[in-house]
Amino acid sequence: MEAILMRLALLIDDYLPDSTRVGAKMFHELAVCLQQQGHYVIVITPECNQTDTLVCGELDGIKVWRFKSGEIKNIGKIKRAINESMLFLRTWWAVREKIEKDTFDGVIYYSPSIFWGGVVRWLCQRCQCPAYLVLRDLFPRWAIDAGMIGERSLITRYFRFFEHLSYRQAKMIGLMSENNIKVFKEEGNHYPTEVLRNWAALAPVTQFPTDYVPLRQRLKLQDKVIFFYGGNIGHAQDMANLMRLTKAMSNHPQAHFLYVGQGDEVALINQLSREWNLSNFTYLSSVNQHEFKLMLAEIDVGLFSLSADHTSHNFPGKLLGYMVQNIPILGSVNQGNDLMELINTNRAGIIRVNGDDVGLYEAAESLLKDDSFRQRLGRQANELLHREFSVSTAAEVILKEFKKDNF
Repeated sequence: MEAILMRLALLIDDYLPDSTRVGAKMFHELAVCLQQQGHYVIVITPECNQTDTLVCGELDGIKVWRFKSGEIKNIGKIKRAINESMLFLRTWWAVREKIEKDTFDGVIYYSPSIFWGGVVRWLCQRCQCPAYLVLRDLFPRWAIDAGMIGERSLITRYFRFFEHLSYRQAKMIGLMSENNIKVFKEEGNHYPTEVLRNWAALAPVTQFPTDYVPLRQRLKLQDKVIFFYGGNIGHAQDMANLMRLTKAMSNHPQAHFLYVGQGDEVALINQLSREWNLSNFTYLSSVNQHEFKLMLAEIDVGLFSLSADHTSHNFPGKLLGYMVQNIPILGSVNQGNDLMELINTNRAGIIRVNGDDVGLYEAAESLLKDDSFRQRLGRQANELLHREFSVSTAAEVILKEFKKDNF
């Protein structure tokens, strides 16, 4: 049996099997990869649907400690902020008797949420170990950019306090790209940073379960080219941008747009569909990760959108799911986002600047009309995934920081 190299705590505010979010899937894949390498891994995560203070279980061989929490997903912003603010107290109360000096050699925590700082500080002090922050979301920066909160408002100062508390606990902060690091530094942050790409396990779906009813059959889309959006449907994504594309493409009967997910703008996309009388649009609520992967095996083009107001340079995790299945990427980003150069240069898809509705429409049209073009871009997307975005690469980047401390 392979020797245990390190004892690692992984903290995330949303986890499988019930979560439909890409971050939960990524963190589970990381946990599995680390454990396969011989490390001892425990995931610590909140659970709003349990009565016990702490429930210790397993998922795919990974030990998972779920502590009782209030709701923090798909609820009102005020209630979410209150419940996330309670993460430290609820985590500490649930696990305090299980944490000894030698329980962990390292802590890996995921943001969002920005409220893990107190928990991480306590764990690191208790275990005398370092921490690594996987920073995927520059909050409250994006909320300020979107006009949701004021730059100098009281609530912003409150969020900033916890944001910096979280940053201060990390020996290293991993951001998605060089441009994200640049934006992070321009905010006045002087914490240690490095590029840590999003990641995915590389195995695609190659066959369906015997009892699986194909998506195309269920939705009567057998003869359609499916443009698929899957994931968070919220302000940061600017879903009206993709709905304008859906409307523009309604003159092509062969194209159908399928949106799957949850978030603040679900009502908006359904409202626009009714107002514009769109017959080429279907919305489905969130599904579990297993069904989501099966869906990806049936679609033709993977969609995404980022708000034009963003100053950060996100690499949406949903793109990795597309790339695993050899699906070409079509989307739009904020001005200057280096994701556009990465995807376009590697011919893994077509990305335009948000607001270039004509350019996005022309790209969609070219993908619709040429099956061989779609397949070629899909293969190149998968090749890019293997080069840049494997889970083993991400694990190696994170672990090297812990190994510097001679664990």
